[in-house]
Amino acid sequence: MKIRIKDNSVRFRLTQSEVAKLGVDGTISSVTEFVNRPFIYSLEQTENKELSAEFIDNRIVLKMPETMIKEWISTDRVGFEGQAGNIKLLIEKDFVCIDNTLEDQSDNYPNPNMKC
Repeated sequence: MKIRIKDNSVRFRLTQSEVAKLGVDGTISSVTEFVNRPFIYSLEQTENKELSAEFIDNRIVLKMPETMIKEWISTDRVGFEGQAGNIKLLIEKDFVCIDNTLEDQSDNYPNPNMKC
């Protein structure tokens, strides 16, 4: 799972296996080990109707409604967006980059903009 933060915007990108895991387990997390303590970012299923977010104890938790998760795993829908206070939330499927990159993209979704 990747996270991108810019000002008041938080975006999570998930690979195919991460989206599948979210559908089965209802949660997925990643950790960045900083010198003093870990930074954790998670996506969790919720019964709420809207995307929401929390930041507690160095942990960002985006909460995604179960109905959105079911739609996400069973369709070609790319993602969902929402708002939590001043923070814009975006959750997307991670596509293969069109340009060359050294990053392992074997589990990313096929990029719909790639021409064969």
